[in-house]
Amino acid sequence: MSEKEKIKNYLETLCSRIFPDEKTFNKIINIKDVIIKAKKTNSRVLIFGNGGSAAIASHVSVDLTKNVKVKAINFNEADLITCFSNDYGYEKWIEKAIEFYADKGDIVILISSSGKSKNMLNACRAAKRKKISKIITLTGDKKNNPLSKLGDINLWVDSNIYNHIENTHQIWLLSICDLIKLNKIS
Repeated sequence: MSEKEKIKNYLETLCSRIFPDEKTFNKIINIKDVIIKAKKTNSRVLIFGNGGSAAIASHVSVDLTKNVKVKAINFNEADLITCFSNDYGYEKWIEKAIEFYADKGDIVILISSSGKSKNMLNACRAAKRKKISKIITLTGDKKNNPLSKLGDINLWVDSNIYNHIENTHQIWLLSICDLIKLNKIS
């Protein structure tokens, strides 16, 4: 297979992952409605990710805040991550951030390509203990991964290619921002 054919195949596969099935369309719409409700109740959206997913969390939180006027925050500050990781362990830093910063009516979005990251699993359990309004998870790889089983609304990408998963997560989340903005809800 030529390099051009490999790239074409790669991009065609990515496009097929981005375009969701009917069930996922409905979940995306449901997430939009949950975020609109959070806006109306003056609640916040807390978004977490590791690595590339942390970059997605940053991008989406800024767009929700600036373009949609929803209070959205992420926790990608090196001082917070290293302090909490040092004091509580890396597996618990997000859990502790939720304990310290989240309120009962808030929404938590957890992004994990594998759905197996221990810090995300602990964060999900902490959000449940705190009675967070909704826990939204975005995962890929294996369909019944541990994180997808814990969330209230779960978006799963049928791929084991990390960049396909992360790009799809970003497009789905940003489409929610645009949907809200286009509907003049903001």
